Amino acid sequence: MLRVSSPSPNFTERRGTSKPDMVVLHYTATLSATEALGTLCSSKAQVSSHYLISENGCIFNLVDENKRAWHAGLSHWGGVSDINSHSIGIELSNDGFSPFGEKLMGSLETLLKEIFKKWNIPVHRVLGHSDISPGRKIDPGRKFDWERLSLNGLAVYVEKKDTLKFDQDKFVSDLKAFGYNVEIPFENLLESFRLRFNPLASGALNNIDATVANDLAVKYPVDVEKNNI
Repeated sequence: MLRVSSPSPNFTERRGTSKPDMVVLHYTATLSATEALGTLCSSKAQVSSHYLISENGCIFNLVDENKRAWHAGLSHWGGVSDINSHSIGIELSNDGFSPFGEKLMGSLETLLKEIFKKWNIPVHRVLGHSDISPGRKIDPGRKFDWERLSLNGLAVYVEKKDTLKFDQDKFVSDLKAFGYNVEIPFENLLESFRLRFNPLASGALNNIDATVANDLAVKYPVDVEKNNI
């Protein structure tokens, strides 16, 4: 697995915390890692991430993990509004429509294990851009294999049971307990949730949505007071 240092000028010091406590996954929405690298390392673009992983599994080191990269934009999770200061951002070279290849996924898994070991970040704090920006972002998208990460102990992916009857107020409450920002239109919240946890669903809220959301709230409740920075 090749690693390449390609420093980006787009970073600042972390604010309100000295260490990251979450990981945010993105896709580049570009045709190649080379194209994405040009943007992420351009001072004119004003965006960056800590890492970029190419289609062939090469890991580009762009911003030191101790620094604040500019990848999350307007986002919220569990009371945190400055996601950039609390996170490590990983860009995955993908056009947004294609499956994520074996070499890329293998490198991502290796990198996540290293990050977990260094920063003691729990698996439920590995998030997609769509999780922290419902209605605004959809990456890493429907093609991303969250289940694979889960089976390798690198992310949360709850079994799709339908033991609960759906109730919109309870569903929203459960997603808030897990960490989602629920101060957005319900349709956007449901779409964001389904992108990751129930991607084959469509239409109105259903029992599987309700059951999965409840499992997330029970097993992985966010500490809002601790995270409200």
